[in-house]
Amino acid sequence: MTGRVVLVVGASSGIGLASATAFASRGEDVVLVSRSGEALDAAEKACRAVGAGAVDVVVDDIADPGAAGRIVARTLELHGRIDVVVHSATVMGYGTVEAMPATVFNSVVDTAVHGTLHLAQAVLPVLRRQRTGVFVGVNSLLGSITVPQMGAYSTAKWGQRALLRTLQQETRDEPGVHVCIVSPGSVNTPVYDQAANYSGRATRPPVPVLSPDRVAAAITRLADRPRRHVSVPVGPANPLIVAAFRCLPSLYDRLVGPLFRLAALTKRTVPPSPGNVFEPVAAGERTYGRWPVKR
Repeated sequence: MTGRVVLVVGASSGIGLASATAFASRGEDVVLVSRSGEALDAAEKACRAVGAGAVDVVVDDIADPGAAGRIVARTLELHGRIDVVVHSATVMGYGTVEAMPATVFNSVVDTAVHGTLHLAQAVLPVLRRQRTGVFVGVNSLLGSITVPQMGAYSTAKWGQRALLRTLQQETRDEPGVHVCIVSPGSVNTPVYDQAANYSGRATRPPVPVLSPDRVAAAITRLADRPRRHVSVPVGPANPLIVAAFRCLPSLYDRLVGPLFRLAALTKRTVPPSPGNVFEPVAAGERTYGRWPVKR
């Protein structure tokens, strides 16, 4: 499975960076995309250090409607083909729907939904021409449930999941082309510190917290053995939480607010902030956050 061209969008931090280095360690050619050129320099060095076949970087913002076309064109210019696409770019926001500025809410949704749309429209015709290729969309547990004070992110991930599931159905006519979905729960990445926050409290990932390497391993497995018809969960509690949301909605709604405040909000107060929603914060971009993980 080595020697493929792997395009990773959102490659400068968290799950994207973990996935890029996982593919690079197998000798694959990787094309790294992020809106932060400074953070991409570090990602490039990390991929070269673990033995990538080739490493190229593209500085662009997938939330820009024209970015996907530029990214795909540049990848084809460099390598002539695209075998695997990992779309992990995301921004996150905390705060009630009433409290969060509409511009922040819309940007969180746009990055997930329209970013996925534009990338799929740019890259799927390439995979169809090749008659082979895998598109992996990184969704979330919050693409299947809702949580108070995470309405923007849930809306983004529900919309993204609907789009990815539709793409799975619409690519059935090309057996060699696969659209896959991976849905992790809490992952130890910097996104919690970088998220927009209008909750009044500093945030943290609820336990159990997983390593981004565990999600990257699920992504590399999908690239090798695609699963077209399902969303692959990563996290031991995910199926139970989704079942409670669907089957016991009254009990779920009664418990989810207090549990969220206990598990996801700290006692430290923070001022309102758009975080990295509109601009990257290169100094905070890395693979791991600062929380202990469940292996």
